[in-house]
Amino acid sequence: MKFVIILLSLSVLVLSCGPTNKIQTTQQTIFKKDTTPVVVVKDDKTVNSSKTIPDIYNKVIKNKINFTTFNAKVRVEYNGSEGGNEATAYIRIRKDSAIWMSLRGPFGIEGFRVLVTNDSVIVMDQLKNTIQNRTISFLHDVTGLPFDFATLQNIIVGNPVFIDSNISAYSVNNNNQLQVQMVGQFFKHLLLLDNNDYKIINSKLEDINTAGNRSCNIAFSDYENAAEVSFSTSRKISVTGQSKLNVNLEFKQYSFNQQLTFPFNIPKNYKKL
Repeated sequence: MKFVIILLSLSVLVLSCGPTNKIQTTQQTIFKKDTTPVVVVKDDKTVNSSKTIPDIYNKVIKNKINFTTFNAKVRVEYNGSEGGNEATAYIRIRKDSAIWMSLRGPFGIEGFRVLVTNDSVIVMDQLKNTIQNRTISFLHDVTGLPFDFATLQNIIVGNPVFIDSNISAYSVNNNNQLQVQMVGQFFKHLLLLDNNDYKIINSKLEDINTAGNRSCNIAFSDYENAAEVSFSTSRKISVTGQSKLNVNLEFKQYSFNQQLTFPFNIPKNYKKL
């Protein structure tokens, strides 16, 4: 069941963590409490941010993948304090309507099937013959955040989440990558972007509330361009809290805007939990 929760939401993993060491990343930028917009360019000169900050935010938003349906086969691996596991996830999405997942272990045996809609989360355990039916607020309950269908949908497709227009600073590093620092209601967010096309290279989230000390780092790589969509086929997620957890997602197959079905027949002998 924990593996299903991993698929449902990376934020669930963030919630399950408490104080620990910070994630060690290639980015050592420290978020400042002062959120006054200051823009630092590569030559360390301060410039007027009134025009550049809205441009950066709008270009990030413009890069969001727009689609009607999404279909993918994903290899999922995770390692944490309780050990590790791997599986193959088949995911189908009808935008703003339904997210369907099938989780298969060795020899292609299906263990779980999940259906998320705008108002419900249904988890079918085919190994234990059980069914759980929750309201969509389940996502909020387990994350402690305003986590909804749209957020989950964006995480799977690879669109940015918890993006805020309150950009406090940006800089260009030695690799000509744009580091954008923003502060939202729940997270301090550091985005590393391609300075040419604004693709997301890395997303680092830290709690606004320092007592929570949760941190999540998501690296995006191996972008492909198919059907005029720039899609990251490899993602590495590191989460810290009371324990550490690493998750790797490798998209082996994917497609957009194809006709899909969402089979979810519940056998009569399944026990409701």
